[in-house]
Amino acid sequence: MSYELRPVGHVESGLTDPAVAPKQGVEGGPDAWIVLEEEFEAAMRELVVGERIHVITWLHLADRSVLRVHPRDDESQPMRGVFDTRSQDRPNPLGLHTVTVLAVEGNRMLVSDLEAVDGTPVVDVKPVLLTD
Repeated sequence: MSYELRPVGHVESGLTDPAVAPKQGVEGGPDAWIVLEEEFEAAMRELVVGERIHVITWLHLADRSVLRVHPRDDESQPMRGVFDTRSQDRPNPLGLHTVTVLAVEGNRMLVSDLEAVDGTPVVDVKPVLLTD
């Protein structure tokens, strides 16, 4: 069984090389723009500055054949299955990024702490839901 997944936008960032990008956004991910296709602009109208959101990306430069990795690319750590890590290399390379909205301009939003490289496809955006 297969599923169709299509990007709703892309990342514009100063990060261009995954090898030097932070492993997680909170580890020095820069501010970056999420640019949605114009047809999806209505889907972001209620997003406001200061809101926390999840940005789901397709890690298009990932190696989809990898099943085991050294966590954080640290070869001193034992190999683990990718489903027990945040490795970008995995069968379905979805990235999950929790960021803060810094600005909204038309079909673009500036977000904080995004470790995705320039050109990374965005497949969805969801609010962070706080639970008691």
